[in-house]
Amino acid sequence: MSLRIGDVAPNFTALTSQGEINFYDYAGDSWVVLFSHPADYTPICTTELGRTASLSDEFAKRNVKVIALSVDPVDKHQGWIQDINETQNVEVNFPIIADESKEVAEAYGMIHPNASETHTVRSLFVIDPDKKVKLIISYPASTGRNFQEILRVIDSLQLTANYSVATPADWQDGEDVVVVNSIKTEDIPSKFPKGHRVVKPYLRFTPQPNK
Repeated sequence: MSLRIGDVAPNFTALTSQGEINFYDYAGDSWVVLFSHPADYTPICTTELGRTASLSDEFAKRNVKVIALSVDPVDKHQGWIQDINETQNVEVNFPIIADESKEVAEAYGMIHPNASETHTVRSLFVIDPDKKVKLIISYPASTGRNFQEILRVIDSLQLTANYSVATPADWQDGEDVVVVNSIKTEDIPSKFPKGHRVVKPYLRFTPQPNK
C-alpha cells in the first residue's frame, strides 16, 4: 500500500519504547510527525533522533507529537535510546515503535524493495488532527533529514489550513504569503486588511495574516 497526500493515515496498535499504544489515541487532537528508520544503532538515525529530542519544545509549541519507527524489537530500542541520550546530550521523550512484523511499515509504504526488502527507508509523514496525511518525504539511508525544513513545512501547513493563503518558495514564518487564486483581487482588502501587492493577476502577496 502506498499512501498519498490527503489520504487518511491508517490507525494501528503497536508496542513501543513507551509501552503499547493506539496511534489515534496517541495523536488525539494534535498534529503528528511519524518517521521511520532503517534500523537501530545506525549512525545517521542516532543523530536524527537526537535532533528530534532537542527540538521537543519547538514541536510542542506547534501542537505536534512525534513518534518514530524501526523494525527492531523494544529491548533493542531501549538500549539504543541510552546511546542516543549519551552521545547527543538529549533525553528521548517520544515513543519508538517496534515494528517487527512490519505491519505499520507496510501500511504506510515505508519499505521500498529496490532500496531494501527488509528495512524501512527514511519516510516521514506529517498528519493533521483529522488524521489526514498532509506531507510525505522519503530520504535514502545515506542522507539525514533537515529538521528545520520539517518545522518550516509544519508552519506552512498550519497557516494554510486556517487562511486562504499559500507559501512561496523558501518561505519562512513571518514572511509575506500568496493569496490563493480562488479569492478575487477586489475581495483581498476585506479578507486581508494588512494590505497586499499585485505582481501579476495570479500572483498576489499579503503579510502573513496570523502575525
